Amino acid sequence: MPMGQWSMVNGQRSMKIYKNPKHEEWAEIVERPRLDLARLNDTVSSVLDDVRRRGDEAVRHYEELFDHATLGELRVSEEEMDEAEKAVSNELRDAIILAHHNIKVFHISQRFVGQKVKTQEGVTCWQKSVAIERVGLYIPGGTAPLFSTVLMLAAPARIAGCREIVLCTPPGRDCKINPAILVAARIAGVHKIYKIGGVQAIGAMAYGTETVPRVYKIFGPGNQYVMAAKQQVSIDQVAIDMPAGPSEVCVLADDSANSEFVAADLLSQAEHGADSQVLFITTSEKKMGEVQREVERQLALLPRHEMAEKSLANSSFVLVKDYDEMIELSNRYAPEHLIIQTSNYEQLAERVVNAGSVFLGKYACESAGDYASGTNHTLPTHGYATAYNGVNLDSYCRKITFQHITEEGIHHIGHAVELMAEAEQLDAHKRAMTVRIEEVRGEFNI
Repeated sequence: MPMGQWSMVNGQRSMKIYKNPKHEEWAEIVERPRLDLARLNDTVSSVLDDVRRRGDEAVRHYEELFDHATLGELRVSEEEMDEAEKAVSNELRDAIILAHHNIKVFHISQRFVGQKVKTQEGVTCWQKSVAIERVGLYIPGGTAPLFSTVLMLAAPARIAGCREIVLCTPPGRDCKINPAILVAARIAGVHKIYKIGGVQAIGAMAYGTETVPRVYKIFGPGNQYVMAAKQQVSIDQVAIDMPAGPSEVCVLADDSANSEFVAADLLSQAEHGADSQVLFITTSEKKMGEVQREVERQLALLPRHEMAEKSLANSSFVLVKDYDEMIELSNRYAPEHLIIQTSNYEQLAERVVNAGSVFLGKYACESAGDYASGTNHTLPTHGYATAYNGVNLDSYCRKITFQHITEEGIHHIGHAVELMAEAEQLDAHKRAMTVRIEEVRGEFNI
């Protein structure tokens, strides 16, 4: 088949279909929807500058303008936290507690254990892991209040030992926060919560206001304005977790795959937003047809079917000749989420080099990782999995290196340091070692 042909769903152009595409056609298959953040920069920059200058006053202005919320106090009170507890069912609260437990168990296993290393006699080096003292978490509200992201971001922050965890999330028109977000924040141990969304939230955490403390690193997903704001403040003010784009999934399947499961996985990603993307790669033409029909059937049942339908227009179904091409194309795509539903999933998993999070076998759906298996769902998108990993315990820590050198150490490395400093024409560097060499030798004619 030539370059991808369009499939139709409900009379609308849907996913592209590729059958045994040539390698030179892969560039089109792995291309993401283009995000033109440049066109947002002026708007985002003006909001950030205003928040930097006017603090809380600017934050309230933009909350009224964008979220249609007229706010008094920006910080969520204990009374509001208690009210949220009553609004969330015991069943949902228990589910949040279970998910939090699993996320904690997995992230506790990532604790760094440093060791002292003797590189030469008299030269000892080691690392110490130190938590970032103050971190900021951004939790989107809008059409899908992501209370699960509270757990994903706050649990490792607490395990790492961050002294202050600040959370911002947009309020509704009633000036209240989704109660599940507040319950998750209390369970996960967030210290301060603010009713602030969008660019103004990123600015408040990056620069600090009269109410919101300035943080050292900002975590969390958001829309294109939030992404642009995170990129701008990261230039000179604050660190961010990673570059981000729309969410995505790649599913690998052969004849053994369950077509209903595969379609459900593809649609669970597609419903995230109109700019989300799904990629389905299979070695079976029969399976491709089955999954395509199953997607059409399940799509009609979804409350968010219109959004998922738009997402499918950014998506591709690809038939490849064998497992080698399957894994090669997947690694080329570098998906945020990778689901491997093949008979040899363990062997294919060994060959994964570019992916945010991998789900193995027919029962490991992306939803499990999104909520309760224990792995973190804050992951690199838009191809950044070639260079970035998802959020983990190390994301909240810095490694500080230490070294201790004795007289014997000076004897072993001192002259090498002198020679290298001299070759780089850094005489003061050389002299810093020379005076120590002379003292060790008992020569004090500096």
